[in-house]
Amino acid sequence: MTTGSPSRADVNRRRILDVALAELLRDPDASMDQIARAAGVVRRTVYGHFQNREALVGALVDEAVETVAAAHAAGREGVADPAESLARSTLAVWEIADRYRLLVALAQRSVTMQGIRDRLTPVREACVETLRRGLDQGVFESPLPPGALAYVHEQSLFALMEAVNDGLLAAEEAGRSAAVTMLTAAGVPASRATELVAKLSD
Repeated sequence: MTTGSPSRADVNRRRILDVALAELLRDPDASMDQIARAAGVVRRTVYGHFQNREALVGALVDEAVETVAAAHAAGREGVADPAESLARSTLAVWEIADRYRLLVALAQRSVTMQGIRDRLTPVREACVETLRRGLDQGVFESPLPPGALAYVHEQSLFALMEAVNDGLLAAEEAGRSAAVTMLTAAGVPASRATELVAKLSD
């Protein structure tokens, strides 16, 4: 008996999620019927995996958060300097987040920002630890404690996603801008922040 190959149900679920993301980014009001047609399955198959549209969007958000968390961890891995760690993790997250930034705007209709924040708890905790190290070492300087500063960073990233969505910030510049913004919000001088991010972006 062979193991390891995905079942038909798993393949269908994966296809539905991939197609749903593409369809919802193209048309935020896409119905379950539209998604089923685009995925080449009957409506009943979609509802067999996801109870309703909110559950489908929630599954997409869960997947996005898992991907963001993995990128955040990869960006920090093996980096001792808190400023470089913060810059690298922000750049890594933005590469992933850029794909999902329209999803975040869409998810706010059904998942709620609190739901998104709850899902991001592990990422926030890792960010708090980086900020605490930086503050303790004098690399960062802020009137805020690490936990509060992490919330400021998180909300700033959401705001920057919205700025790109609204055409106020060019998508190709957004990752570097986000990294510099995170560093300056943590008290790193703008000239040093810009220089560090430029070096890491080369």
